[in-house]
Amino acid sequence: MKGERCLSSKCIMVKRPYAPGPKKKRRPSPLSEYGKELMEKQRLKNWYNLRETQFKKYVRAALEKRGVANPADLLIKKLEMRLDNAVFRLGFAQSRKQAKQMVGHKYFLVNGKHTDIPSFAVKKGDVISLSSTKAEKAIIKKAEEAIKKHKAPEWLKLDAEKMEGSVIAEPTIEEVAPPSEVPVIFEFYSR
Repeated sequence: MKGERCLSSKCIMVKRPYAPGPKKKRRPSPLSEYGKELMEKQRLKNWYNLRETQFKKYVRAALEKRGVANPADLLIKKLEMRLDNAVFRLGFAQSRKQAKQMVGHKYFLVNGKHTDIPSFAVKKGDVISLSSTKAEKAIIKKAEEAIKKHKAPEWLKLDAEKMEGSVIAEPTIEEVAPPSEVPVIFEFYSR
């Protein structure tokens, strides 16, 4: 029989810690404070396609900056001003991962110089243009079609004819609308 274990001639009743019959689905337990903070951090980190060490450096720099009224604004500004993100926001790439790869393969010039570092921080007045050697690639032809319908954010100026963009201002947290609560991320790293 079920629930019995027989050894030679004696049968022992086995008492299990749950009721008989089909098992009910358990409700997921509510997230702890740590779990919520971790989830928010992972969401923003993955949104910008960064590794943990890179993301941690940006957060620490924003927290350590003295005289800043809102470190959340500073963090978002630093993340948005990365070259790979600017390329994505200008519409040259379909995703941040693709933008990172294109920057790494020297598809873009910053102020006329080849730059292959995705974390390169663009500044107000910088001009991001397409490398003439990469203009005939299939990925660029596809981007040319998509860029005509693309609307760049207010802090970037896009010239679709020249396949060129420039940084005209600094982004704000309201423009960007990150997918997570940034102050919660600072709480996670202040542990």
